[in-house]
Amino acid sequence: MYDYDLLVVGSANADLVIGVERRPEAGETVLGSDLAVHPGGKGANQAVAAARLGARTALLARVGDDAYGRLLLDSQRAAGVDTVGVLVGGAPTGVALITVDPSGDNSIVVSPGANGRLRPEDVRAVGSLFHASRVVSTQLEIPLETVVEVVRNLAPDSRFVLNPSPPRPLPPEVLAACDPLIVNEHEAKVILGEARVGEAPEDWARVLLARGPRSVVVTLGPEGALVASSEGVTRVPSVRVDAVDTTGAGDAFTAALAWRLGAGSSLAEAAAYAARVGAAAVTKQGAQDSFPTAEEIEAP
Repeated sequence: MYDYDLLVVGSANADLVIGVERRPEAGETVLGSDLAVHPGGKGANQAVAAARLGARTALLARVGDDAYGRLLLDSQRAAGVDTVGVLVGGAPTGVALITVDPSGDNSIVVSPGANGRLRPEDVRAVGSLFHASRVVSTQLEIPLETVVEVVRNLAPDSRFVLNPSPPRPLPPEVLAACDPLIVNEHEAKVILGEARVGEAPEDWARVLLARGPRSVVVTLGPEGALVASSEGVTRVPSVRVDAVDTTGAGDAFTAALAWRLGAGSSLAEAAAYAARVGAAAVTKQGAQDSFPTAEEIEAP
């Protein structure tokens, strides 16, 4: 019996958000809206998103001993996330500078801060958390060597989900553990590197799968997603909504998919559910504030 449906290992940031009519060109200054501060970071976002859906969730992360760190801890606890794995101190809390245009698209610059101090020894120190978790999810806003250590500490029958964002080449040890590797178009192309593949996402998925992951999910924004495994490649349709702010939508998708996989759904079923969660998230401002509950997703 697992204590947690999902353990998220990853970043926790304060999101500093400004709305703009358009994003500035190089050397240009544009005026924006009043600054809004929200709890964010891919790891913290995924943990809150999963907990909102009803998953028993824990977070392993590092924040600073400062106001932003307290904001992040408060948001996790309010969502029902177990913060026993959240370490405090060592550097200021990470910060993400986000501009959002009228279409809801965003541009993000991240100062890692304390996220960069989440080390492999921190992972080894909480081995009991890994053995108590059905699924473990992580991203790349923490050091790659820490992600490698996560893979080495997985329980024998747990499942590992990776969203390689921001993208970088991955060692075979990490790729081989992914079930699934979740990428968008940009992330897929970075990981594929110089490999010659076709323009179709199905081609990217097949080549990525050949690199070692047990399964692959490619998210395609308004075009939906596709899932690839040894059983083949399947398209997952999109959910049509009016987008307000895409910040955190990918994190909501990943969290929902990871949770549903742990609950026994097939990869295609989990991705279809995750598409609904991600679509709901873009209809509201902010990241964590936009994440839906299970009841909201099930409502007609």
